[in-house]
Amino acid sequence: MNTIVLDPTGELRPQDRERVARPESLDGLTVGLLDISKPRGNVFLDRVEEKLNDLGAEVKRFAKPTFSKPAPVDLRHEIATSCDAVIEALAD
Repeated sequence: MNTIVLDPTGELRPQDRERVARPESLDGLTVGLLDISKPRGNVFLDRVEEKLNDLGAEVKRFAKPTFSKPAPVDLRHEIATSCDAVIEALAD
C-alpha cells in the first residue's frame, strides 16, 4: 500500500522516499520531541513524554524558534544525530 504525503513547504513536484522501518520496541531508544512553538504544543509533548518514559524510551526535548519557518539546519542535525525517532507537536 502506498501512502502519499505532500510537503507543505512548497515542493515543485513530489519526491519518492522509502519508509524507514519502525522499531520493534522503544525500550532503550532515544526519542526526540520537537515542539514547533505553537501554543500548547509543549502541553501535548509533556503527556507524550510520560508515555514514552513508561515504554522505556529516553526522551530529548527540542524546540523550533518559530512555527512559521522550517527548523534551523543545526537543530535538524542535532536531532538526526542524537535520536532514534522523532515526534513533532503540531498542537494549537
